[in-house]
Amino acid sequence: MMDVVQAQTFLAIVECGNFIEASKRVNVTQSTVSARIKSLEEQLGKALFYRSKGGCTLTPAGQQFYRFARSMVRVWEEAKHHVAVPEGYDDTIIIGGQYSLWNRLLVQWVPQFQAQMPNVAIKCEIGMPQRLIQEMSEGTMDLAVVYRPEQRPGMYVEQLLEDDLILVTTDLETPLRDNYIYNDWGEAFRTTHAATFPDLHNPGLTINLGAIGVNLVIRNKGASYFPKRIVQTHLDEGVLFQIQGAPTFSFPAYVVYQEAFSSPEIMDCALSTLRFIATQAVEGELPPPFWQNLLG
Repeated sequence: MMDVVQAQTFLAIVECGNFIEASKRVNVTQSTVSARIKSLEEQLGKALFYRSKGGCTLTPAGQQFYRFARSMVRVWEEAKHHVAVPEGYDDTIIIGGQYSLWNRLLVQWVPQFQAQMPNVAIKCEIGMPQRLIQEMSEGTMDLAVVYRPEQRPGMYVEQLLEDDLILVTTDLETPLRDNYIYNDWGEAFRTTHAATFPDLHNPGLTINLGAIGVNLVIRNKGASYFPKRIVQTHLDEGVLFQIQGAPTFSFPAYVVYQEAFSSPEIMDCALSTLRFIATQAVEGELPPPFWQNLLG
């Protein structure tokens, strides 16, 4: 009899493109993955994958089964989700976001949502976009706020706000070649940055810390790129200075949410409050970063 574990294994292979990587994702041996798929194919009476040295792709039967497997796993995760609702609450919503999007954005969303939905428990998670979207795909997360979303079946993607990456420094007199810190904002930024700053392609210090990197740049008396929304308070206080004439890079943020959610009312409230907070962020009406005082 087909079970959820087989469906999860099937989806892992689809996502990874081969049995070896899928076995790592589901934390079993490759032979166990093969056995699960063999059993699944025998039950369905159809081959689900074309196998080759380069990996595997879905057969027509596999393409048909994909949407049912996703639905099965999502229903199972929703069942666990509802059974695990804390005492005193009617439902739970799970939201994830990248590091830079919790700062001055999602941390403000939480009390806003709680005020409108006091009987809904909230689980907050943080991570890189690939992991967050993977959890969305597996049905273990309800919505995620990320910079570079992957379009997956069963999910809606909506632009939430548009950040501008600006070049800031602690000292306008220091040449960039002496204090530049490369902050990695993803593949698109890397490509454009390399074309714009050919002489700064290999600085002595590279970070991938998101908004937290502001603290390091200030302590190191450096210069780097950050979303203007994140550093605006430091610009206002004269701790950082924008380098005039330096190019800015558009960096939009998106909310990704499940197409099928158990309670449309809860999801509508989550999205409307997110849009409200995003508008406040763009207009500079949110409080300072919650870790600003850590700069000492």
